[in-house]
Amino acid sequence: MQQDKEEQLLKKRLTELAGLCWQRDIQTHSGFLTLREQTVFHSIERELAPVRVRLAGGYPQAERKMVCFLASYEEESAPLPIRVLSVVPAAPRFAQPLTHRDYLGAVMNLGIERSCVGDILAEENGCFIFCLEAMEEFLCRELTMVGRTPVVCTPAARPEQIAPRRQPVGGSVASVRLDNVIAMVFNLPRSRVAPYIEGERAFIDGRLETSASARLSGGEVVSVRGLGKFQYLGEQKETKKGRLYVRAEKYL
Repeated sequence: MQQDKEEQLLKKRLTELAGLCWQRDIQTHSGFLTLREQTVFHSIERELAPVRVRLAGGYPQAERKMVCFLASYEEESAPLPIRVLSVVPAAPRFAQPLTHRDYLGAVMNLGIERSCVGDILAEENGCFIFCLEAMEEFLCRELTMVGRTPVVCTPAARPEQIAPRRQPVGGSVASVRLDNVIAMVFNLPRSRVAPYIEGERAFIDGRLETSASARLSGGEVVSVRGLGKFQYLGEQKETKKGRLYVRAEKYL
């Protein structure tokens, strides 16, 4: 099966990176991993060479993250090879509306691997692209068109302030089971949520979750492939009918 083969190759690559870090005492890192690939990493984490590890995507709420193995002399806050680029229309007045798909398509059309690029945060007048340090110069030079819109790609100013837009949502649930909360956030019947969880498309804090009855306590970031992502903020009150009113913030 193709997926099993890809997982084995990833396990081998991560094992090699951890071993190289341990043997040569240098920082090593993977490309940006999907949530499923991060789950593969977690499944073998205890089997790897005894080195410190950081998962990072360039900002705290990142979905795609690299696995970085730190050298013994590095601090936990050591710089990682991640860069943030700002992409804006060259002539904003004449720019077409652009979506995440447009920006991703333009980047992929340059012939680079998806793992070289992390999250892409689409804004009203442009986007931010997280990428490997080695790709910064190439993207700034080559990314000049998104769809039919000429764009300018430059290193982002004040990247530490970049964060995805969020929309507050709230509603009542019978309990704080995973399926209940997902259904509330995305305004779906609970029966329509089950296939996403059973189909291994739901992740809590970057880890695969296949139990619909998993309980949320507050603060978790939940990603559901095909629906979206949100942060569960917790219970606010109990309604007169004995249900729980809960709050979340949906990522836009």
